[in-house]
Amino acid sequence: MSFLVLSGFLILFIVPGAATASAVGTFGAPLVDALHYVYGRRSFVSSFVNLVGLAGLIASFFSIIFGYSRLVYSMSREGYLPRFMSSVSSRKVPHWALIIPGVIGFLCSLSGEGGRMINIAVVGATLSYALQSISYILLKRKHADLNRPYKAPGGSMTASVSIVLAILALTSCFAYDLTATFFALGFFAAGTLYYPFSVGPRLKLQD
Repeated sequence: MSFLVLSGFLILFIVPGAATASAVGTFGAPLVDALHYVYGRRSFVSSFVNLVGLAGLIASFFSIIFGYSRLVYSMSREGYLPRFMSSVSSRKVPHWALIIPGVIGFLCSLSGEGGRMINIAVVGATLSYALQSISYILLKRKHADLNRPYKAPGGSMTASVSIVLAILALTSCFAYDLTATFFALGFFAAGTLYYPFSVGPRLKLQD
């Protein structure tokens, strides 16, 4: 975490200093583009950073596949998604939870709107951060006696700051890409309506 914070601050201050703030505003990948700007596209430094970034993307790609498959599997088992998505193969692999989101992701990649999909993900992330922080505060108030092996530094104060920062980040999404923001909010609205009309009654019958 300390390394990430330090790297973030270094990129925030050093990249505009090396390539000027006006140039950085047009960069898609600030660190790599700044190195191209200073050293040229075929320099050793630029190539090395590109290779490291590619290795990181490949590593995150596999971790995302593992993560979404387990998330879809768990949601299916709890009744939030169709039951067949929690079926497993003879090797105990949740194959449908791997295949279906992967196919959806592949079809989305064919749209050529990679930047917009990232913006949609950013809107979803900021909303998720805010909702998680609100849930944390409510959980501490309503179930203060629960055993908590890990205690978040700062407690509710940190969560409150996180809510404010998430809301500020969300407002910037409206200014940057209004279409992506409305797409993301539409997905959230669809999920919000899906639960009370489809999932909620089914879970009550199971209880």
